[in-house]
Amino acid sequence: MTTRTLRVVLLAYDDMNLLDLCGPLQALSTASKRHSGNAEPLYDIIVASADGGLITTSAGLPVMTVSIATLDDMPIDTLIAPGGCKGDEFHSPAALVNWIVRQAPLVRRLCSVCTGAFLLAAAGQLQGKRAATHWEWVDRLQAQNPGIHIDADKIFVKDGSVWTSAGVSAGIDLTLALIEEDWGHQVAIETARQLVMFIKRTGGQSQFSVPLAAQSHEGGRFDALHAWVAAHLRETLTVERLAEQAGMSARTFARSYVSQLGRTPARMVEAMRLEAACRALEKTALPLKAVAANAGYTDEQNLRRAFQRQFGVSPGQYRSRFSGHAGADS
Repeated sequence: MTTRTLRVVLLAYDDMNLLDLCGPLQALSTASKRHSGNAEPLYDIIVASADGGLITTSAGLPVMTVSIATLDDMPIDTLIAPGGCKGDEFHSPAALVNWIVRQAPLVRRLCSVCTGAFLLAAAGQLQGKRAATHWEWVDRLQAQNPGIHIDADKIFVKDGSVWTSAGVSAGIDLTLALIEEDWGHQVAIETARQLVMFIKRTGGQSQFSVPLAAQSHEGGRFDALHAWVAAHLRETLTVERLAEQAGMSARTFARSYVSQLGRTPARMVEAMRLEAACRALEKTALPLKAVAANAGYTDEQNLRRAFQRQFGVSPGQYRSRFSGHAGADS
């Protein structure tokens, strides 16, 4: 963990994704302002482009930048390349690629957000490394760079000093991990809370948030059912019980649910119970027995098995990583 102000440079260019830039920027700024107090700031953050001046993001919002030429003699700790482009092909600005090539040996960390991985790849920084990018661009990045080992299932990947993340909002997850590496878990988790991030996910693991896939689809036919399930997780939720609540026969309900949502009602209930358990572990100090009961698991062992199956960690390990509540349960 460091004790000095760290300079972070975020690259910018026309048609980049605004959130790819402002997500990491806000996370770094929040950490710095909240925890620096009257001391030196945690981060010195610079947004730079090839020529400086205004660049226009894909959202149409202009962003003021400094020229990369002004940074040549300035020590840089971390360099972040956001993503985004106009159209279906990513064109890496030659000036930025050449500058990354020159800076890569000098910086402590080299990072990308979303399709910013194409910038790092064009600069030769991902060859032979594990990397992540937006799921929609995985095949194109792989086809253009067969020497990169792309992991499409990761929120972000750390391979040595090179960090790459999945699409758009995953850049905030990556930045929170950078903050944790620099300043420790407490600073990172407090920053996440200020950003109202539901969860802070670390590298090297599958996505830890369990977003409920059973969200509204074309008219939201089962929205009311989902709300009812969320309020009745402690009960026995058989297909027959769900069908009754939906006002349908069990057979018709099961067939219609899978057709519209692409998963069985049982999978939906499982996902909602796991989500509820995650929330409880992150936000409360309840013992595992209570967490399991409130989420509808018959006992703690079933809760543990669910976490091992989905995340590869125990509920106690999950809590220790993603909560300020250090429980003794494992």
